[in-house]
Amino acid sequence: MRYSQLLIPTSKEIPNDAVLSSHISLVRGGFIQHVGSGLYNLLPLGKIVLEKIKKVIKDELDEAGAQEVSLSFVTPLSLWEESGRAEKYGKELLRFKDRKDNSFVLGPTHEEMMVNLVRGSVKSYKSLPLNLYQINTKFRDEIRPRFGLVRGREFLMKDGYSFHANEEDMLREFALMEATYSKIFTRLGIDFRVVEADSGAIGGSGSKEFMAISQSGEDTLVVCKECDYGANIEAGVSALEVCEEEAPEADFAQFYTPNLTSIEELVDLFKVNPYYMIKIVAKKALYDDNEEIVLFALRGSDELEETKATNSVNANELVDVSVQELETVGLVAGFMGVINLDDKIKIIYDNSLLNAKNMITGANKRDYHFVGVNLEINETKDIRAVKEGDKCIHCGGELSYTKGIEVGHIFQLGTRYSAPLKAEFLDEFGKAKPFVMGTYGIGVSRLISVILEQSSNLKGAIWTKQSRPFDIYILISNVKNKEQYDVAFELYKNLKALGYSVLIDDRNDRFGSKIKDFELLGIPYSLVVGNKIEDKKVELINRLNDSKELLEIETILESLKSRIE
Repeated sequence: MRYSQLLIPTSKEIPNDAVLSSHISLVRGGFIQHVGSGLYNLLPLGKIVLEKIKKVIKDELDEAGAQEVSLSFVTPLSLWEESGRAEKYGKELLRFKDRKDNSFVLGPTHEEMMVNLVRGSVKSYKSLPLNLYQINTKFRDEIRPRFGLVRGREFLMKDGYSFHANEEDMLREFALMEATYSKIFTRLGIDFRVVEADSGAIGGSGSKEFMAISQSGEDTLVVCKECDYGANIEAGVSALEVCEEEAPEADFAQFYTPNLTSIEELVDLFKVNPYYMIKIVAKKALYDDNEEIVLFALRGSDELEETKATNSVNANELVDVSVQELETVGLVAGFMGVINLDDKIKIIYDNSLLNAKNMITGANKRDYHFVGVNLEINETKDIRAVKEGDKCIHCGGELSYTKGIEVGHIFQLGTRYSAPLKAEFLDEFGKAKPFVMGTYGIGVSRLISVILEQSSNLKGAIWTKQSRPFDIYILISNVKNKEQYDVAFELYKNLKALGYSVLIDDRNDRFGSKIKDFELLGIPYSLVVGNKIEDKKVELINRLNDSKELLEIETILESLKSRIE
């Protein structure tokens, strides 16, 4: 393709709202255009990259036996009401009415729509299993869209849904999709890790995320240094900590602690390890129809993981509680504990507190704590955040944090959507049963940015093999020089005949400007046709490492083959 005939509005300026290097590279390289908060146009080069990414995804999904469909972007609100997600999904769900006053949403995800499709067309177990997917537009009214294509409001997503007669077959497909996604991200040249995850608003009994490793990522990942274990911090687990310091021995008693409200102050007073303190975190749990104050109890050396805490009480979300709200239920901020609590107050204990002895806790009385507390509790839950240095539950190795960007997420849905939507099939005995489901998503447009987050540099984009918009960039140093022009177009013709995608820079522009644009676009190799053609040579520039070498024109096609492929 001729550069002079292609819309590539490169820019020297860094966009004001850009923070990530990928966002900067995509705007400066003329791949995307900002049109509104979280909204972007894909320009020709961006569309080329997107289509290459989509091809890799489609190749692997088709090989795995999935079938492509295309669902309506506009979804009847009634389907979301049937599934029970209309209110729970929150304000990210953009709702509107048509001229007939019918209610609709712009689909942020399509579980309901796909279930509706299948319940109207699949009636027998003989048609199962079935895996349907689409690569289609989604819209989520993010409160704070940022980072360009990484967190936009409108985006392109691959969402797939499988339907099964039983859980065993769903788990088989789940494993197949995990392997298929791994092939997709490997082909795209992405450094990723498969981690345990929280199912969030999608729901289901289990899920895994595919995380691109990147220090610019918003997600904190817990990974083991010795084995393959990895998890989002929201779902991370570790072996329970064992404190080497002895517990403080004391008879049960009330102790005067004037104005000492923090774990640090109490540790200093009692000269004990915070492991032997009971930390109470008060939150207000919000549900569809009501709210309540909940206390979360954990060791003083731990921190509450809010997603785990939210799931432990099946709340829509947790919010902070004011001092005044605590006082209305008889709680004193800074002195809350597990003794002398009103029976109406719900308290959730972390697993680490099971059979805990010789603990120190608030007395639920201003300026007092209890010492020598032995807990006798029957039910505990995992509500603590994994810390760096904790031990892996699988191999005992040391756990550490890293950052990641979610690029894929797969879920074991079970009957989470088929049951409320009454999507059923007849089994071999003629009995109606709800479909057992899995769902599988990839942030397709996000991948454009993710690839650059892992590979771009200060000069501009650097694309991986499967995502690059062109294989070769031919730069004519002086288009008015007939010999340079003719040699360049002869190379262009021959390389295209060999099946390579080639961008030839035939603009009547300064050499320096052309080199800058080559660097911005991230095409891996540039052939510079300049004065060296007098010696029957052209210069090859490697964008990855900026190395340069002279190649003989007569043997250039063979020389390029090994490098490009």
